[in-house]
Amino acid sequence: MKTKERYVFLECTECRERNYTTHKRLKAAYKLEKKKFCNMCRKHTSHREKKL
Repeated sequence: MKTKERYVFLECTECRERNYTTHKRLKAAYKLEKKKFCNMCRKHTSHREKKL
């Protein structure tokens, strides 16, 4: 059985730029947060989930 997923943007917490897209389960109750490289800040920062 295929799981239902949706796409989300990952937004930098410092400059508020949306740099990455990823997917997660449709019924997941948590907010996705990853440490990624931001091209605008030119450093590794925390990126939080934002809806499309």
